[in-house]
Amino acid sequence: MAAVSPTLTAARRLVVKVGSALLVDENGLRGEWLRALCDDVADWRGRGCDVVLVSSGSIALGRRVLGLPGGALPLERAQAAAAVGQIRLARAYEEALAPHGVTTAQVLLTLEDSADRRRYLNSRATMQTLLSLGVVPIVNENDTVATDEIRFGDNDRLAAQIAVTCGADQLLLLSDVDGLYTANPKTDPTARHLPVIEHMTPEIEAMGGDPVSGLSKGGMKTKLLAARTAIAGGCAMAIAEGSVLRPLSAVANGARCSWFLAESDPQLARKRWIAAMKPKGALVVDKGAVDALRRGKSLLPAGVRTVVGDFGRGDPVAITGPSGATLATGLTRYTADEARRIAGNRSDQIEAILGYTGRAALVHRDDMAL
Repeated sequence: MAAVSPTLTAARRLVVKVGSALLVDENGLRGEWLRALCDDVADWRGRGCDVVLVSSGSIALGRRVLGLPGGALPLERAQAAAAVGQIRLARAYEEALAPHGVTTAQVLLTLEDSADRRRYLNSRATMQTLLSLGVVPIVNENDTVATDEIRFGDNDRLAAQIAVTCGADQLLLLSDVDGLYTANPKTDPTARHLPVIEHMTPEIEAMGGDPVSGLSKGGMKTKLLAARTAIAGGCAMAIAEGSVLRPLSAVANGARCSWFLAESDPQLARKRWIAAMKPKGALVVDKGAVDALRRGKSLLPAGVRTVVGDFGRGDPVAITGPSGATLATGLTRYTADEARRIAGNRSDQIEAILGYTGRAALVHRDDMAL
């Protein structure tokens, strides 16, 4: 039985990656296209869907303002172009979404922000808070400071990482191609379009090619790497040609694209990831906390009786009951020293104890695998 592709209108949390070639042409920003995209974003928000935009285009915009030539730029010039272009890119999205009553936020990240556990958790908490407040985050790689050693290298991979970080169930890569083919359709007339990919196999991965656009850094190979990350994190991913006005509506209405099916639910995938970690310490909790955890609540400092081991913020810890039985593994929001100081106290006392405003939960339920 043939696999059924997901429906974009069914997305609960959608990440949309916008390529440079769609957003910027030889005349500068494609304002009409951007406004039409934001019309779609507003529609999806109106349906109750959280939307995150991962947008390229800052360097392409900045180089035109600065009068820099086409082709590859030296690192310092690329960073300068990004600094000039990023503010214009953020303003363009803000102005396009404001008439819909949608608030935007700019989020700039580097690879280190996902590789370092503490910074990853900070990024995740910020994204979750923005989405809970109804904001549409506009995410881009921080090209102003990023060097080759700390770059994602392309926004396809960044978009996949963001999708996993914020627990999205669907990721849409808007590009200058309408999906994955068995070969390059521009050079091979026998190439077949693949509408649904159920599993990432060596044969599928071998279909990756080189970038086809002078404005874009990512080719099919980077999109397949993004697909691997997304589907392993429980997020279905689609590659679609995005140059048409209102590209989200086009995909929802049946425009040709390629869907990569998720391997599991985003939350379940995250819980499995956490459960597989080796704890670096333990939090011994009282009976009240045990009952709260079993009801799906977060672990508050008031329910912690003993802190065992030496761990940092973001490290995995075992959560054990009074009998010594392990109840869960979770990612702590405090260091071992901080946890010892606030253990047994109410969350509203944290600031007085630590000297700064902390998070209410010691281990949030989203960061916990029972």
